[in-house]
Amino acid sequence: MEKPPPEKSGSFSGHNVESHPPESEAEGELEDRENAKEASSISDSALPQVSQDIDGFLSHLALHDDKSNPPEVPDSVEVFCKLVEAMIGNYDSGDSSARFGQVPEEDTAFVESVGRISKLMNALRGFPVESPAGAMYGRSGSVLQRAMSFLEDELRTLLEDSRSHISDSKSLKTKHPSFNSKEDHDRCPLPESESTGDDEYPAYPPEVVASMKKIAMAMISTGYETECCQVFSILRRNAFKEAINKLGFDSISIDDVQKMHWETLEGEIAKWIKVVKHCSLILFPGERRFAESVFEDYPEIFSSQFSNLARATVIHFLNFAEAVAMTKRSAEKLFKFLDMYESLRDLVPAISSPTSDDNGHELKSETMTAGSRLGEAAVSIFCDLENSIKSDVSKTPVPSGAVHPLTRYTMNYLKYACEYKDTLEEVFQQHQKIERTDEAGSDVDERSSQNNSRLPVKQTPFATQLIAVMDLLDSNLDTKSKLYKDMSLRYIFLMNNGRYILQKIKGSSEIHEVMGDTWCRRRSSDLRQYHKNYQRETWSKVLQCLRDEGLQVNGKVNKPVLKERFKTFNTLFDEIHKTQSTWVVSDEQLQSELRVSISAVMIPAYRSFLARFSQYLDSGRQTEKYVKYQPDDIETSIDELFDGNPTSMTRKRT
Repeated sequence: MEKPPPEKSGSFSGHNVESHPPESEAEGELEDRENAKEASSISDSALPQVSQDIDGFLSHLALHDDKSNPPEVPDSVEVFCKLVEAMIGNYDSGDSSARFGQVPEEDTAFVESVGRISKLMNALRGFPVESPAGAMYGRSGSVLQRAMSFLEDELRTLLEDSRSHISDSKSLKTKHPSFNSKEDHDRCPLPESESTGDDEYPAYPPEVVASMKKIAMAMISTGYETECCQVFSILRRNAFKEAINKLGFDSISIDDVQKMHWETLEGEIAKWIKVVKHCSLILFPGERRFAESVFEDYPEIFSSQFSNLARATVIHFLNFAEAVAMTKRSAEKLFKFLDMYESLRDLVPAISSPTSDDNGHELKSETMTAGSRLGEAAVSIFCDLENSIKSDVSKTPVPSGAVHPLTRYTMNYLKYACEYKDTLEEVFQQHQKIERTDEAGSDVDERSSQNNSRLPVKQTPFATQLIAVMDLLDSNLDTKSKLYKDMSLRYIFLMNNGRYILQKIKGSSEIHEVMGDTWCRRRSSDLRQYHKNYQRETWSKVLQCLRDEGLQVNGKVNKPVLKERFKTFNTLFDEIHKTQSTWVVSDEQLQSELRVSISAVMIPAYRSFLARFSQYLDSGRQTEKYVKYQPDDIETSIDELFDGNPTSMTRKRT
C-alpha cells in the first residue's frame, strides 16, 4: 500500500501529504468544528450510501489508465471525507461514551471508511495536481493522515493502560540451600513453582484487545505498519520491563558477577531464577497470546513483535547466566547451576518463535547455548567429586569406627544431586555428545564397558559417573579401614560406613533407581560378610574358652585347666566389653543386629558351659573368684556394646 507523498510543511510520523493544513491550532479547531457541523447535517444513514458511491468510483478509477486525462470527481468523495473527519471529531469530543471501543459497530464502520480513504488516495495518485482528481488526492491523503494520527494515539492510550494490569509474581521455591559442608543435612526443600501459568497477563479486557486489533488492521492495511509496530513495541517493552523490575530483577555486569562472594551471588541467582521462571510461566506466554490476538491476521508481524520483545529481556538473562558459568567452580555451586540450567531449558519453549522468524530462532539458539555452558559447568563440578574423594588421604582413623565425614558428605551430596537426576542425565548426555564430537568419547565408552557388570540394566553417562564415584568411595573407605590396628574395629568401621551408604541409597528413590537392586543386594552381602568377619575376629577366642576339649584327663575334669579357662574367659570378655562399649554403631538396626547375633552365640554357650562345669569348682569364695558372670550379666554387658560410652565393670558376682 503506497503512502501519501511528502508535504512541504507539517508531518505525522514521517507521512506527509500535499495539503494545506490550518496555519494555527485555533484555525484547525475552527475548521474541525465547521467540518463536523457540515457533516452532521448529513444523516448517519447516509454513510452506507456514500460508501457505496465511493466503491463505485473506485471501480471506475480502476479502469481509468490515462493519468493525463483525469476523470470527474463526484461530490460524494468530499462528502465521504467530511464524514470520516466527523467520525474522528466525534471520537475526540471528550465524551467517554463516544470513545473508540465503546460502540464496536461504529468502530468497524470507521475502520472500513479509513480503508476506503486509503484506497481512494492510492487510486487518485498520479493525476495532475491542478485537476480535481489531483486536488482530491491531497484531500484524501490529509484525511488519512489525520485518521492514522488518531488511531496511533488511541493505540498508545489503550496500551498504556497496561501499567495497571501487571500481575504480581507468585513465590518460587528453590530446591535447597547451598551444599557447602561435610555435615549431614536431613532437610532439603524441593523446587516448585506455585504459579500455574493460568494467570492472565497482560490483563486487558477482551473488548480492549478487540479494539487494538481493529486499530492494528487499519494502520497496517493502509501502509502505516511501521508506526503501529513502533508504538506497540515500545509500550509493551516498557510494560514488560516494569513487570520484571517489580520482581526485583536487576541487570548485573559480567565483571560485577566475577567479583561477588558466593553468598552474595547465590542471592542474585535466586532472584534471577525467580524472574526467569515467572517469565516462562506467566509473562512470555501472556505476551505471546496478547500479540497474537492483536496481530492475528498478520502472523509475521506478530512473530517479529514477540521475538523482539523477548530478545530485549532474555539477552540480560543470558548475560547473567554466562557470567555465572564463568565463575570459579566449586561443589556448593552445583545445585544453583542446575537450577539455572532448568530455568533456561524451560524458557526455550516460552520464547520460541511460532514462525520462521530468524530473530526468534537465533534467540532460541543463544538460550540453548547458555544453558549448555551451565550444563557443562555442572558436569565438571560433579565429576570433580572424584578428585575430592581421592584427595581425602587422612592418616588418622575416625575414633570408635564411626561413619567417616567423607562418607556423610559424599552420600548427602549424591542424594541431593539425584533429586536432579533427570536434569543430570540430560547434561551428561549432552556432555557425552560434545566429547564424541571432539573425538574424546572413547574414554567414556571404555569406562562404561569396564563398569558394565556393576551398572544397572539401563546404562547412562550419569549412571556411569555415579558408579565410578561409588567405587572410588568404596576403595577410599577400604584404605581408611586399614588405619585401624584392631581388626574387629576395622570391620565395625566398614559396617558403619557400608550401612550408612546403603540406607542413604534406599532412602532416596532417585539414587536407588540409578544404582539398582543388584547393587543394593551386593552391598547387603558385603555387610553380612563384614559382620561374620567381626564375629570371627572378636568372639572366636572367647568361645574357645567354653569348649570341652582339653578339660578332661582320663575321664576326669582337670580343675586347674578349668580354672584357667574361666580366668581367660573373664579377662577376654572384660577387655572386649571395656573396649567395644566405647565403639560407635550409630545405626540402631545395625547395633541391634550385632548385639542379637553376639548374644545368640555367647549366652547359650556360656550357660551350657557354666551348667556343666561350675560344679567342679569349690563352692564359696572359689566359685565367686572364677565365675564372675551369670548368663544375665553376659546379656546385660553385650547390650552395652557400641554405645560409644565407657561403662563400669562392676558386676554382680555369684
